[in-house]
Amino acid sequence: MAAAAAAAATATAAPEEERTIQEELSLPIILADRVSKSAQEAESSKFECSELAKQVDRLSQMLRTFVRLSTNSTSTFYDRPVRRICCDITKTLERALSLTRKCRHSGPLRHLFSITTTADFRKVSNLLESSIGDMRWLLSLFDSDGANLSLPPIASNDPILAWVWSYISTIHMGPLKDRVDAANELASLAKDNDRNKKMIVEEGGISPLLKLLKEGASPEAQIAAANTLYNIATDEERVRLIVDVMGIPIIVAVLGEAQMKVQIVVANLVARMAEMDSVAREEFVRENVTRKLVSLLSADLVLEVAKPQAAKTSIHSIVQMNKEMTDNKSMRNPKLLSVHTSSFSDGSSRGRKEREAESPEVKLKLQVSCAEALWKLSKGSLATSRKITETRGLLCLAKIIERESGDLQFNCLMTIMEITAVAESNADLRRAAFKTNSPAAKAVLDQLLRVIQEESSPKLQIPAIKSIGCLARTFPARETRIIGPLVDKLSNSNVEVAMEAANALGKFASPENFNGSEHSKAIIEFGGVPPLMKLLRSNDQAQVPGLVLLCYLALNAGNSKALEQARALNALEGAARSVVTQHPDLRELFAKAIHHLTLYQAGGHPHRQTFAL
Repeated sequence: MAAAAAAAATATAAPEEERTIQEELSLPIILADRVSKSAQEAESSKFECSELAKQVDRLSQMLRTFVRLSTNSTSTFYDRPVRRICCDITKTLERALSLTRKCRHSGPLRHLFSITTTADFRKVSNLLESSIGDMRWLLSLFDSDGANLSLPPIASNDPILAWVWSYISTIHMGPLKDRVDAANELASLAKDNDRNKKMIVEEGGISPLLKLLKEGASPEAQIAAANTLYNIATDEERVRLIVDVMGIPIIVAVLGEAQMKVQIVVANLVARMAEMDSVAREEFVRENVTRKLVSLLSADLVLEVAKPQAAKTSIHSIVQMNKEMTDNKSMRNPKLLSVHTSSFSDGSSRGRKEREAESPEVKLKLQVSCAEALWKLSKGSLATSRKITETRGLLCLAKIIERESGDLQFNCLMTIMEITAVAESNADLRRAAFKTNSPAAKAVLDQLLRVIQEESSPKLQIPAIKSIGCLARTFPARETRIIGPLVDKLSNSNVEVAMEAANALGKFASPENFNGSEHSKAIIEFGGVPPLMKLLRSNDQAQVPGLVLLCYLALNAGNSKALEQARALNALEGAARSVVTQHPDLRELFAKAIHHLTLYQAGGHPHRQTFAL
């Protein structure tokens, strides 16, 4: 008895998270033995106690059988339902022990203070039957064919919990086919249902899914695991849990080594996690996922780099050369070095053969997924932007924007937009990646201008315009070919396009731009004032960016006849009060612009009383 008590005390003292399954089950086994012994010593309600003892003996045999099976199991054991069920069994056995102990004493006085009723025995008997049902379900996990979808009594009110337990257990211990099926079922449960996602995470589903992804037992298994993780990773908290269990190194390794159809879903997972959590974004960069994504994105591209020449080559000539070589793929120019991007990819010769055997549709899907991953990784990340610009990433993105269409072209445009947004606030990146003599930067600029001028979709034009605006401080005063296309978009029928054009031109004309005065004059020379005034009159949404641009033009070129003819002073005075009310940070800018225009406008007087802003 003393030994049993010591064992029970040891089991109780051990922290729950540190106990093995054998330690977890030791307490209910000891309690079962105590109940059986107490039932044998009963002086009253002997029949009820003997029936109770039979149930406890069945439960004890099941517990011991489970200990043997879990000890002999060669695969990783899933202990989450075991601990939960074991806790309930312990409470039930403690209640049974208390009941049988009341029946051990005889005598009128003892009987008075330990009254037991048939209802007490019925309640405990029902609890024991539920515990037996729970143990029967646990034992079935070892010999079931596929996931066991029967419901243990403990989960009778929540069948999803039992299914989650069964699927995760199958991923831990089942044969490969069953593991794939179980992972697919978890993916279905997690899709569009936050409660199920939370349950899968809480019940320990992330680690076995990562293990299934890492093992690479079959492409189907990896796809199933990656899809489930993708469906789970829909908020920052759950993405952070994947990061915390060292999931990112596994994901990056699989991205570089797996078959192409696996790489597609893994790239989607990278994009989802990067979009949801900034910590995951930085961890991916630390694991150098950018290099793998650029390699996969550009695997079928041949980027021609001209041999160095003594004479300077203009932006236009480089881009034109690339276009001509693209149109004449059958004719190789011996004077050019063909640099195939697979030279810096991670794939083996076997991987390249598999790639060549894949259909164009699969290759396109992979490129789309990789481009989206780069887009999400680049957002607000200086480290990712540097990684992309330090490889041949920019040149690759420019080539794809030139040749492709649809989602692939859009994702590449969005990637460039995010990189330029980071470069706008980081002078070092701006100078290093977008210097005027860089072939990659020139190729990107040419494609952005082409999209603005030739594409009709606002979905493509807007990121291209934003990118140009973010790079406004990199262009010299003599670079005027960019101003014209942006001025043209001020009169675009799509309001968002026109607003973005005004925003971009505002960055060119801004006092923060060293060449703001020259750019302002170029905007006016390209006829930017009339469409700007029309935009201000026709659309309330464009008021702020349009008026800010007008203020910059007034400050930099207040003596312009175009501003006077367009009655820019009246426009500013008429709109300033309402705008400044909502944007008080613009008060000083409006006051300076209005005062500056009064010096040049006909009838204006520097000492006239300006209205109170």
